[in-house]
Amino acid sequence: MGRKGSKGFPGKNLHPVFGKPLAYYPMRAALATPEIDKTYISTDDEKLMALAEENAVGVIERPPELCTDSALGEHVYEHAYGVIRRLNPEKNIELIVLLMCNAPTVTAAMISEGINVLRANPSYDSAVSVSRYNMWSPLRARKIDSDGLLKPFVAFETFGDPKTLNCDRDSQGDVWFADMGVSIVRPRCLDNLEGGLLPQKWMGCNNYPLKQVGGCDGWLCIGLKGMAAYTL
Repeated sequence: MGRKGSKGFPGKNLHPVFGKPLAYYPMRAALATPEIDKTYISTDDEKLMALAEENAVGVIERPPELCTDSALGEHVYEHAYGVIRRLNPEKNIELIVLLMCNAPTVTAAMISEGINVLRANPSYDSAVSVSRYNMWSPLRARKIDSDGLLKPFVAFETFGDPKTLNCDRDSQGDVWFADMGVSIVRPRCLDNLEGGLLPQKWMGCNNYPLKQVGGCDGWLCIGLKGMAAYTL
């Protein structure tokens, strides 16, 4: 998925990286994945639409209400999924691969791995890219209280006896974050968003980790052989 109204980094999805727009890389990863059948992009950005057409990627025009700062990604996915089903009524959608336009670290090999894991494990809801950031363990998280002072964001007792805690960033074990690079999900996850695990409800509850290094978020979507899919 790639809207044009980003305020944190205006124009990020088209920012040049090694001579190519940032969104080009997840698009190419999708197109290079042998299990993928169809690729679409959901966007309101005319330049992203042009990039998609140059790369034989279908375009889903995102409605204005899903292009605001308050719009949630899960509702964009839900909308695009509905469009895909209408465009491909004859297809039995097996899996949906959701990629972000500013996720250049995702590879075709990673996507294939996730697809194969889900095919081998019917009880898994999704396979999602994760990155290890022990420096940002919940133990280290703080919030500013009413006096303007830093306090633990999560009570130390949550981690056990506070006397056993220390400043070593690895002391609590590895801390993995769903980095939003790619989420390979079953249709049931989008059919039942409210049943998913917060905050990324579209991933369902049983998530398989696809480990990568230094993942970053972005949005794009794709599909598998015998199914439709899309780029968000």
